[in-house]
Amino acid sequence: MTLKFKTIGLVGKQNGNSVVEAILKLGEHLASKGLHVLLDEDNASMMSDHNMEMTSIQDLGSRCDLVITVGGDGTLLNAARSLANSQTPLVGVNLGHLGFLTDVSPVSMLECIDEILAGEFQEEDRSLLSCRVTRDNQTVNESIALNDVVVHKWNVSRMVVLEMYIDDKFVSQNRSDGLIISTPTGSTAYALSSGGPIIHPALNVIAVVPVCPHTMSYRPIVVSGDSQITIVVSDAHQDSIRVTCDGQIPFQVTPGDRIHIEKNKQSVRLLHPAQHDHYDMLRAKLFWAEPPKRKT
Repeated sequence: MTLKFKTIGLVGKQNGNSVVEAILKLGEHLASKGLHVLLDEDNASMMSDHNMEMTSIQDLGSRCDLVITVGGDGTLLNAARSLANSQTPLVGVNLGHLGFLTDVSPVSMLECIDEILAGEFQEEDRSLLSCRVTRDNQTVNESIALNDVVVHKWNVSRMVVLEMYIDDKFVSQNRSDGLIISTPTGSTAYALSSGGPIIHPALNVIAVVPVCPHTMSYRPIVVSGDSQITIVVSDAHQDSIRVTCDGQIPFQVTPGDRIHIEKNKQSVRLLHPAQHDHYDMLRAKLFWAEPPKRKT
């Protein structure tokens, strides 16, 4: 699929000289090709010597044909939630650690971006989760997540008691450190470190992964992506529980609150370099191809 890109938005992590250098280099390169470049205004404090027009990240969605994030997966996650309604495609330049979502190397950044601008790329739709918290039948919080929604304890070293319903059917009551409700995209994030399965991003499923469950038989499960999941905070003595979206948007919940999670109507459009290979990425990030190390 070939798209015509005329206006490009740039979003960066708000610290680090390497991010500033990459944004300035990228902005200058895009401008030299006759493209209109917009910079997320939150990045303005990082740099002063540039000729890019500044605007809000929400405005980038309505004005841009493509948005490039510079940083780690967290930078792309934040941009993806802000741009979800606009359906603006995203590309991530990886200046972070693992980089499961940001797969453009800073070393070959300009070459990869030029290929994408020329129509040489792979496009993926990644599902989002909607999270709504109700208290006494009134909605008190709403947010979305690309990776996961996590209901978890905080500030205390004790377990939480949570009831879970799927499509209004009672599934479990468990004691644990929390529950992770994950998209396929989030299956390589917190869910993976908690023993959840790695899920191909094209699948229409949701993973439910317990965090340190008290009952060893309580295992991760994978359900239809069209399921409606409800989690109820059932212990009247619990007052240190939060629901967090993508590890970035926390909200404190109280006993009796109901957390409703389902697939969002919108999805995130990710563009990858033409040579992108999901399994190659897993091998590289998770070191699956490394031989065992032996003592000499």
